[in-house]
Amino acid sequence: MRLSDFADGRDNNFSLIRIIAALTVLVSHTFPLAMGSGTADLVGPRLGMPLGTIAVDVFFITSGFLVTSSLLNRQSTLEFLWARALRIFPGHLVMLLLVVFLVGASLTTLSISDYLTSNAIYAYLAKCATLITGVIYELPGVFDRNPLPHVVNGSLWSMPFELKMYLILASVWAALGTARSLRAHGFTLVVAIFAAASGMFVLADHFWFHASRQFAHLFFMFFAGAACHVLRGRILLSRAWFLAFAATLFISSVDKDAFFVAYTCLLPYVLLFLAYVPTGVVRRYNMLGDYSYGIYIYAFPVQQSVVALVPGVSVRQLIVIAGIATTLISILSWHLIEKRALGLKEIFTVWSDNWRFTRFDGQDAPVQRPFCGPQRR
Repeated sequence: MRLSDFADGRDNNFSLIRIIAALTVLVSHTFPLAMGSGTADLVGPRLGMPLGTIAVDVFFITSGFLVTSSLLNRQSTLEFLWARALRIFPGHLVMLLLVVFLVGASLTTLSISDYLTSNAIYAYLAKCATLITGVIYELPGVFDRNPLPHVVNGSLWSMPFELKMYLILASVWAALGTARSLRAHGFTLVVAIFAAASGMFVLADHFWFHASRQFAHLFFMFFAGAACHVLRGRILLSRAWFLAFAATLFISSVDKDAFFVAYTCLLPYVLLFLAYVPTGVVRRYNMLGDYSYGIYIYAFPVQQSVVALVPGVSVRQLIVIAGIATTLISILSWHLIEKRALGLKEIFTVWSDNWRFTRFDGQDAPVQRPFCGPQRR
């Protein structure tokens, strides 16, 4: 069956894949946080990339696939951006406030008055709240004595890149709006070119340029996912192909360069097969909430806090303590903040419909929108 036969609903394993990826980031970060900068996880030296990098790539491929679906279903740049903002910023802003005024104020080596009157904490809030121009990693006197000192939330590094991908995708859609009859084909063509060109650049960079450009790498992962969505009618999800690709990844792991080529070319297919084809008990996870975002944004400061409060904590102890604490916080974040914020998506939809669809005589015109049902994200 083709990917298009699976991709029109929400019955998939993306939520399970994302929480596994988020927990993988937590595990990968545990080694340098407990043992100091430069300490890699157990897999990184063998594959040439840490587990955390693989997990972030999984996030970007998944995001590219799903948000492209959201944009095409909504058919509105503004609605798309509103939905993305509601998914990112409410939980993120609450996390920042807790980190600055609870974690930071409790664990800083400065006096509480010096800490709260420091311009640095408000610069941290302002910079990290917007994300688009980058983030700040330090708060005054916080985690200064940890094995990996000063860094409050290292996981935030990827979020400005994520927002930029959303803006690029929305800009392509908006730019093609001037030629509506060709928009769908033009959008497919541009997204496919973005994915192919960036993929070739990433491979060339690995072997010849050696610039290690994070933007190019994440751009490829995101648009590889987006390209898989726009070309879903042409992608065959075959168990035989999946097993062959998985075997290729495993065999190529004996050589870092060979693995990088196989990983770059095959990861999107392997990920999408796992997202849609396995069914049964794995789908039961969908009855729970989407806790992956909360785990991702809270894990690092929770881990740093545990290291600060429990001197000499081992890697294994840190994984268990921080894993449990972060999961509990992410559950609260989902149910109290993120899920409620996502319920505001349709407010903008109704407003934009009322604004755009009016008769020339000023009376409300009936709005005829394509039914998107549960596909709208």
